[in-house]
Amino acid sequence: MARAMAAGRALLADDGLGSVVFAHKTTEGWESLIGGMLEGGLTVTASWPIQTERGGRLNAQEQAALATSVHLVCRPRSKDAPVGDWGEVLRELPGRVGDWMERLQEEGVRGADLVFACIGPALEIYSKYSKVEDAAGREIPLGGNPEAVEPHERGFLAYVWETVGRVALEQVLGTAEAKARNGAAGAVEEDARLTALFLWTLQSTNGNNQQSHAREEAEQPDDIEEDTVEDEEEQPSKAKLKGFALIFDVVRRFAQPLGIRLPDWEGRIIETKKGIVRLLGVSERARQLFGEAGASAIADRLEQERDVSPQMMLFPELEQAPKIKGRRKKAGASLSAEQAGVSDEALQGRRGATTLDRVHAAMLLQASGRANALRALIKAEQQRGPDFLRLANALSALYPKNSEEKRLIDAMLLAVPR
Repeated sequence: MARAMAAGRALLADDGLGSVVFAHKTTEGWESLIGGMLEGGLTVTASWPIQTERGGRLNAQEQAALATSVHLVCRPRSKDAPVGDWGEVLRELPGRVGDWMERLQEEGVRGADLVFACIGPALEIYSKYSKVEDAAGREIPLGGNPEAVEPHERGFLAYVWETVGRVALEQVLGTAEAKARNGAAGAVEEDARLTALFLWTLQSTNGNNQQSHAREEAEQPDDIEEDTVEDEEEQPSKAKLKGFALIFDVVRRFAQPLGIRLPDWEGRIIETKKGIVRLLGVSERARQLFGEAGASAIADRLEQERDVSPQMMLFPELEQAPKIKGRRKKAGASLSAEQAGVSDEALQGRRGATTLDRVHAAMLLQASGRANALRALIKAEQQRGPDFLRLANALSALYPKNSEEKRLIDAMLLAVPR
């Protein structure tokens, strides 16, 4: 790619203008392209998303497919371009990306299209320099390890993804959530931020914001070969799974900079398989939230025991393992939290019901027609604070309009006392 871009650079006059048209659903693809452009001697001066894809095309009907191609406008970088100061670049980044996101949203650009269209404005800041260095003289590369702490190890694009994610969270959940990694008070829990960001990314520019069913064979990265016949025979059922799907690379690039650890939520609100992250459908969480007894048993208790806390009724089967007496544990026995070096407080925090769990529980009570239990839960949540309704309203705006989740949450919100 760098050689191709260098060849294009050689054909341009010093005041010439070039345009690179690109669309890709992974951040890795974008990093490869941009790295080649910069190494080839080009400076990105603008970017424009142009709707080039039909929403009804075959591969877009059940996936979070891109509707636009981004036109990256570039010029030859001067051979005497200065060295940029990392502090100045970092200070300018949020304002540039935020302004561009606002403009694109006003023009109807949404989701993944919006994410990748923000790369151009961000690169305008970075690519005009021969290189960017921090105060210690260390070069800040384009890409790097998004899990690293130091800027010269993380790379510039990790900060771009983080900025886009924080601006998106601020729009859909509020300022506290956008700053949650810094310990901001008043933020909802991590699973709610992950869900909101996931659904925000799934929004469609073409207006057909339909549910993205997650099939196990769908959304494979372009460089992964299809499964063997033997593997397909192991999974004869092609039934569609519920929920929403995004490529793992996209989810990871947003989650990590915001301090969200995907493994912590695996099996609870997401499922990762074959390079695809699936946000579990709310109906799939019924047994997880209510246990084997089911929503009916929880509803009966809510209706009969007016003062019972919904917080203590969810995850009924996730009790702490009994402590094993004696110094040696028997074969097959599991360590207690204390023996494993995990505090009771930490364990309770991991297993306790979150605001998102309680919203999902309310949606499931709505689905089962338990109106009295639903009203009791909503009343308890209103007494707890504003987070429940604040998150529910945000999710109502984010869920695809034809999805089961959208129908349930809107019906649940109608039960809220006015």
